[in-house]
Amino acid sequence: MQSTIYQGHTKRSKVVVVMPAYNAEKTLKLTYAELPKDKVDLVILVDDGSSDETIRIAKSLRLKIFMHSGNYGYGANQKTCYIEALKENSDIIVMLHPDYQYDPTLLPELLRPIENGKADIVLGSRLLVDDALKRGMPWWKYIGNRFLTKIENIVLKQNLSEYHTGYRAYSRRFLDSVPFILNSDKFVFDQEILVQAVHQGFRIAEVAVPAKYFSDASSASFKDSVIYGLNIFFLLIKYLLHKSGIVKQKQFESFVKRYTAVQPDTE
Repeated sequence: MQSTIYQGHTKRSKVVVVMPAYNAEKTLKLTYAELPKDKVDLVILVDDGSSDETIRIAKSLRLKIFMHSGNYGYGANQKTCYIEALKENSDIIVMLHPDYQYDPTLLPELLRPIENGKADIVLGSRLLVDDALKRGMPWWKYIGNRFLTKIENIVLKQNLSEYHTGYRAYSRRFLDSVPFILNSDKFVFDQEILVQAVHQGFRIAEVAVPAKYFSDASSASFKDSVIYGLNIFFLLIKYLLHKSGIVKQKQFESFVKRYTAVQPDTE
């Protein structure tokens, strides 16, 4: 890991992995088992009202656990993840879905651009190497992902291969600089935080992360995916209105720390 010099001694970057979990009992242990433990200082799991054995398994793995009292949503889960990770004085925060779809062993690849000072955000892209269909991604999800990514690239003037990954690394400086608490509690949170990043000039890098598709991996339904896509269009319209000065949006303005999010129970 990158080291920083402080008055004659070396301080290693502190890496915290956060797992936003919901009914992940079948895949959590598999995901955790393949994390390179020598690269990770702490794993935080935030449970968003699971009705299965997710909490019991997380306790057996000795993860740091936070529990929402109900199912508040994927975005609300991430808000708690990042707030709790920042409280741990982390330098790099990695968000990894505990559904075993993304390869945990590739975590060092996500860390490297931030450690080397070349990026503030690293996305683990399933489409950087275009074999997602061969690996089992549903055709309608593949087409939707490609289409939405193209639109987002046009609006945001970027050249990313994918905006919709559940495997990401963020620098502390980034999370301390954007008002992510003002974002949606739903799935569009992932896109909102990237729009905030682009708007404030943060650097985004990508690394190839081949994904697995199987019955126990979490996957949005076709209906949910359509709603998600419509929400992205609405987000991009809001961003363009803000950027043009027609309708200002607080979520795209400078961050005023610090926030109060969903108050979870802790174990």
